[in-house]
Amino acid sequence: MKRTAGWLRGVGVGPGDPELVTIKAARIIRAADVVAFHSGPKGDSIARRIAARYFRHDAVEELLAYPVTTGATDHPLGYHGLMADFYDESAARLAAHLDAGRNVAVIAEGDPLFYGTYMYLHDRLADRYDSEVVPGVTSVSGSAAAVATGLCRHEDVLTILPGTLPVPELARRLADTEAAVVMKLGRTFPAVVEALRQAGRLEDARYVERATSSVERVLPVTEVDPASVPYMSMVVVPGRDLRNDSAGRATIPYAAEPAQRHTESSGGGLGEVVVVGLGPGPDRWLTPEASAVLAEVDHVVGYAPYVDRVPQRPGLTRHPSGNTVEVDRARHALELARSGDRVAVVSGGDAGVFGMAAAVFEAAEDPAFAEVPVRVVPGVTAAQAVAARAGAPLGGDFAVMSLSDRLKPWSVIERRLRAAADADLVLAIYNPASRTRTEQVALAQDVLLEVRGPDTVVVVGRDVGRAEESLTVTTLGALSPETIDMKCLLIIGASGTRVTAEGRVWTPRFVPEPAAV
Repeated sequence: MKRTAGWLRGVGVGPGDPELVTIKAARIIRAADVVAFHSGPKGDSIARRIAARYFRHDAVEELLAYPVTTGATDHPLGYHGLMADFYDESAARLAAHLDAGRNVAVIAEGDPLFYGTYMYLHDRLADRYDSEVVPGVTSVSGSAAAVATGLCRHEDVLTILPGTLPVPELARRLADTEAAVVMKLGRTFPAVVEALRQAGRLEDARYVERATSSVERVLPVTEVDPASVPYMSMVVVPGRDLRNDSAGRATIPYAAEPAQRHTESSGGGLGEVVVVGLGPGPDRWLTPEASAVLAEVDHVVGYAPYVDRVPQRPGLTRHPSGNTVEVDRARHALELARSGDRVAVVSGGDAGVFGMAAAVFEAAEDPAFAEVPVRVVPGVTAAQAVAARAGAPLGGDFAVMSLSDRLKPWSVIERRLRAAADADLVLAIYNPASRTRTEQVALAQDVLLEVRGPDTVVVVGRDVGRAEESLTVTTLGALSPETIDMKCLLIIGASGTRVTAEGRVWTPRFVPEPAAV
């Protein structure tokens, strides 16, 4: 008689305290014929130490010891290749038990699918056997309890980060969130401390080692000896703690918001708003003047993808926001400057070309900001970048337009398109399409074809300066509107714009006299 295959359970056993093993987890461990657990090369399993009291006396124990705990290996496919082989071998060992009809529980500290090693076995076995995942109390929950401070409140964002991230990326993410937990410490701890320092979060950060266990340690990060930090530890950065006074009013922030920290230390007086063009993408297109400004300001305000391009450093507070709120973010910048801080408002390309400069001046019309100085630092424009890649299509007179009808009616756009075409100007077109604007390119093409010939040269630049960059040279008649999106910039040539045998596009500087009528 053929024996039925056993069941597979991935069981979370919590962060350290055996009493935090859930009732369901304990029941399944007691029912398992085989209990498997991971460990480092030395064979010491934290999960086993937590859950051993729940093992059946006759349970088979399967120790799955990692071949290495760092990325150092001579495996031909590197660390990830070595670990893939290890998980394949471990899955085969467990599959042999399952095929023999034995029930298998794979125990994992914390939760099995939260940075847990069980997930790699689950990927290999779950579709072949009766499987279930039993969640566990995470190390994040255990560490928050150890710190005994509210981790995040109201609309605070909690970000969980691996300490293995590069310092600039880790610092940026720490600065851009209200609350954070950094995992995977050990040898990464000095880099995590540096990232906390650059993000201005070091004083708020708490170190938690082996949370909820009998050897738990909780210290300010600044008091931790880096040589003593094990891998199974983490840094907790609480968000705002708005406590209530006797009248029920929120007071005494545990860790003031970044804007408060800088404003309170500014000493009063007027600061300055500098509107900075970051260029179209790569750092090499950022001007030295722009770099110097960004190295000195107290705050950076802007659309989140542009703020992300500014490296985090000590003393800098970042204020990312969504799209289409230009005047609101401009007012925010002016308020910060009115309090005495130096503020950079960042834009992609050049801030004065469909960027934040006009929005700042619009907000600055408010008499409340009359004394706040505003200056603009230029940047390389997207039109310049695409033109340089194509050759010299802007070598003669040209016009620049946006197809976005968010701030002006389509009738105005259509009239201007027709006027530019009638004047035989090269035309650089920004914002040709978006997720909600899908018809404008086709409409613009029809308008231009009323005046220009179908063989008019067109350059389509997409993500110029970035890894996904592409450049297409086509004609006005052959242009496919459905291929154009927000990442594109179009250059519509004049009647004299030419294409070389090598595909380079240029517009002569000279324009002949019009023929006599």
